[in-house]
Amino acid sequence: MNLRAVVACALLLGSGCGYALVGKGVTTDASIKRIGVPLFKDTTGKALDQRITQKVVEELLRRGRFEVVSDTVGVDATVEGELVNYNSMPVGFGGAESADARSQADRYAITLTARVRYTKVGATEPIWSSDSFTFRDEYDIGSDAGSFLDREEQAIERLSTQFARNLVAAMLEAF
Repeated sequence: MNLRAVVACALLLGSGCGYALVGKGVTTDASIKRIGVPLFKDTTGKALDQRITQKVVEELLRRGRFEVVSDTVGVDATVEGELVNYNSMPVGFGGAESADARSQADRYAITLTARVRYTKVGATEPIWSSDSFTFRDEYDIGSDAGSFLDREEQAIERLSTQFARNLVAAMLEAF
């Protein structure tokens, strides 16, 4: 069998593989052109409200289909959020030879949970909502315990970006 026949058979067999996306498709009403994103409320004590709100705005703008404002007046839809939980916990411990070193955490996980509603103005039910939208990141502190706060700050920045990216995808693509 020549190479063309093998490729043609593979394409024919691959086209009926049964894989499909699980999401329900884009849930954004075509009439939604302007979205209001007021400052997320923050009950975590970490002062993440401005950072997360800004990342959500940036992600919506990156999609290129919307005008995004911080107000809820004169908009077609709103994204309202509340950051309800921030948790940092050790998930890895030093592998050095001494028992003291093995009991020191060298890897941490941070988790952020939010309550979010994406609602068309005038509608009673949200287009999309979640009472526990959660995202997690991990970071190493290395051998210098003094770099803990710097590494945590870097991880929070990564977490904020990925949190917003996944949140907007979930809102707009119904995953």
